[in-house]
Amino acid sequence: MIHLGVIGTNWISHQFVAAALETKKYDLTAVYSRKLESAQEFGSKYGDVEYAIDLETFFGIEHMDTVYIASPNSLHFEQAKQAILAKKNVIVEKPAFSNPAEMDEIIQLANQQKVFFFEAARNIHETSFKKIGDLMPLKNRIIGANFSYMKYSSRYDQVLDGQEPNIFSPHFSGGALMDLGVYLIYATIAWFGMPKESHYFAKKVATGVDGLGTAILRYDEFDVTLQAGKIGDSFLDSEIYFENGTLVLDGINAISKAEFHDRNRKETDIISLTVEENPMVEEALDFAEVILNPTDKDWGLKYEEWIELARNVNKVVTTLRKSAGIVFTADK
Repeated sequence: MIHLGVIGTNWISHQFVAAALETKKYDLTAVYSRKLESAQEFGSKYGDVEYAIDLETFFGIEHMDTVYIASPNSLHFEQAKQAILAKKNVIVEKPAFSNPAEMDEIIQLANQQKVFFFEAARNIHETSFKKIGDLMPLKNRIIGANFSYMKYSSRYDQVLDGQEPNIFSPHFSGGALMDLGVYLIYATIAWFGMPKESHYFAKKVATGVDGLGTAILRYDEFDVTLQAGKIGDSFLDSEIYFENGTLVLDGINAISKAEFHDRNRKETDIISLTVEENPMVEEALDFAEVILNPTDKDWGLKYEEWIELARNVNKVVTTLRKSAGIVFTADK
């Protein structure tokens, strides 16, 4: 059994805890918040839970072996570092870190301390995502792709009122690319590998980060266009173009419907997909298998693949935002 601690008391933490408990491989051991009332309100739904309002006390809970971190982006690095030094495994909500320097340090430190680090990019762990990857033909048959994920954030109303909420703040490593865009880049690199060139054309908001933008990832034989945004809504499907047809996906962050339109046969194939009610169950289960089976070679190989993918996604995200002149406090 994995004894889980949680940093962050928002909706996504509730969703992850519910997913973890559903796997029957975790229990919720502790909750950290700067306000005791917030921690108690969060943990009251889960039975006997310990609470902490300072991180030293929280990481000192000996029977807690794994920490899920869902605080503002720029806080992930120091919190993950402190957790690892306390010999805890860390599951860090995407985007895990602000830049490659932070990513590299955490990976190296986790290896030294013999604990695991996971970036919680849930889409790559979903059965539907893996099935699409398995169906992917050779790259030389792909002629292009267009992935879209845009969803209006109510926090943008605060920006319009002259405020700087965390998700739109360069001090907290915010912006569209560092949120919804991460799903798109994970899918692109997982399916197609590292691009040769990466360019980002961003519409910045008053705080200096991107509200929406278009990225172009260039490969030897094709380009992938990504559209991410938090100041508007998109209802577009995502598509992968092949020599003989088009694969249409109803999303990239969570794929529940997929159709292949075959140009030669003039037919449409419906691809059968399995989707969990809680979209975080499959990542929670994958993480548990690695933690509970530390000497298993197959899970060890998968873990190394996730680490390399996380590292590459972080590199591409950083290249993209810097190409658009987006600078975070964490970069300085």
